[in-house]
Amino acid sequence: MNTPLADLHSGPQTLSAMLADSCRRWPTRPALTCLWRSLSYAELDAESLALAGWLQARGLQRGDRVAVMLPNLPQLPVAVAAVLRAGMVLVNIAPQCAAADLEFLLKDAGARAVIAIDEALPTLCEVQHRLPIKHLVITTPGDLLGALRGRWVNHRRPVFHAQAQAASSPQALPGTESFREALDQGRKAGFRAVDVAPDDIALLQYTSGTTGRPLGAVLLHRQIVANLAQCQSWFEPALRRLPPQQALVTACALPLHHIYGFSVALMFTLRLGGCALLLPHPEDTAATLKALAQHPVHCLPGTDALFLALASHPACASVDWSGLRLAVGGSTPVQQATAQLWQQRTGSALCEGYGLTETSPVVTCNPVDAPTWTGSIGLPLPGTELRLLDDQGQAVDPGMAGEIAVRGPQVMAGYWQRPEATARVMTADGFFRTGDIGVLDDAGQLRLVDRKRDTIFVSGFNVYPSEVEGVVTQLPGVAECAAVALRDARVGEAVRLVVVKADPSSSYPSEADVRAHCEAHLSGHKRPRLVEFRATLPKTPAGKLLRRALREQS
Repeated sequence: MNTPLADLHSGPQTLSAMLADSCRRWPTRPALTCLWRSLSYAELDAESLALAGWLQARGLQRGDRVAVMLPNLPQLPVAVAAVLRAGMVLVNIAPQCAAADLEFLLKDAGARAVIAIDEALPTLCEVQHRLPIKHLVITTPGDLLGALRGRWVNHRRPVFHAQAQAASSPQALPGTESFREALDQGRKAGFRAVDVAPDDIALLQYTSGTTGRPLGAVLLHRQIVANLAQCQSWFEPALRRLPPQQALVTACALPLHHIYGFSVALMFTLRLGGCALLLPHPEDTAATLKALAQHPVHCLPGTDALFLALASHPACASVDWSGLRLAVGGSTPVQQATAQLWQQRTGSALCEGYGLTETSPVVTCNPVDAPTWTGSIGLPLPGTELRLLDDQGQAVDPGMAGEIAVRGPQVMAGYWQRPEATARVMTADGFFRTGDIGVLDDAGQLRLVDRKRDTIFVSGFNVYPSEVEGVVTQLPGVAECAAVALRDARVGEAVRLVVVKADPSSSYPSEADVRAHCEAHLSGHKRPRLVEFRATLPKTPAGKLLRRALREQS
């Protein structure tokens, strides 16, 4: 099915042109607010061009890949805008990424530069000598927050790595500049305008493939811009309800290095000349609600876990939710209990959507003016076609379950340097096979039936069991293991690991041994919340693991 869109091609056709246009049209408006400090569009313009000038002065060219490892601080939008306006390719990486994952991502992307928070320095130090990266910019949380606020934030900030303070000097790695020094040098060097084309790569956004190895979804400027235009068209009924002359204010509680937060929270807001309220530690529910009480918002993209945490907290009542026009849930399925509690506590209905990294990301969404949560994942966005396919790639009959396949202007160009992986998910006529199973009801609403290949969704991130199992089975004494999802009210789902020892009578490995091994080889969100030991794993007569049986037993 297809919902036509009058014109996906009006306005700027690249993210770089879009950002420049917003800075030109609304120079005095606040573009970003974080910890009581705002940056105007004029300041975003100046700082991003200075950083872009620094990248150019270091010899980086149009098309070069630049990795950004930053939490939700003003430095992230500045770095994003700098990379895109210089015609370079943005590679978003979680700042807490484990060393093994980071080394793979940087090598696979061929990144020539990294812009990172200082807390990532220990990990960068661990892998830097094995990588060709020569240009690093290191920032502290207080940069861009003003002198007094910045020093206060740096003094009070949590330290997530024991070595962070010892390694927090830019001199810890050769060829490293501080964020402020890079801005000063970039201003002196000047920025040379780059003619960025719609078919240029804007973003390498990594997701895991069916083998568990990360795959870089190649997202072109025109594909992300098209999805922003699709979202703007779909969200129009909510946007029309903003007070006259009031710019959109969006709470950025999602990690902005994730495609959902990057596109639906940050880039969508900057496209409309709105203000992005950056929340550096959204896992601190009390602090998040305090910020929402001080800065009333109109738009709140989030996950089931985020909405449940906010609605369940006593401080939820201290927030004036009357200005909220759009609370959109995605990344993980919204649970009925969450939707009901959210509407009860805030008076706002949760509007659920569906998307993937490979689709920039939004594919479907419920009508934003629906009075209550519907339980479906909505209708296709304008210009988007859906098919439901059987195992042979043929369309299923109406009302039958099938694999969701998507065709539209937001679908990726392919996987970075992985033509075989691309061919596996793309049909001959341009549909992307998502691997998710859905059903279309009589009203044309899409309902999600099953998850993609047993993926575990932790705080909006995909965790693939095969990757966790591949790491744990390398531990001596482990015969086999299985990773499945464990429902968790805080992060949506967590990893539950079931281990079978090679020698059941041995005390090795213990739970502590397994956890230590995982801490050394897996990023935080991939580590098991629960570790169990069993004599056997449930399997079919053919020897295939029965993950469903394990999930049901939990």
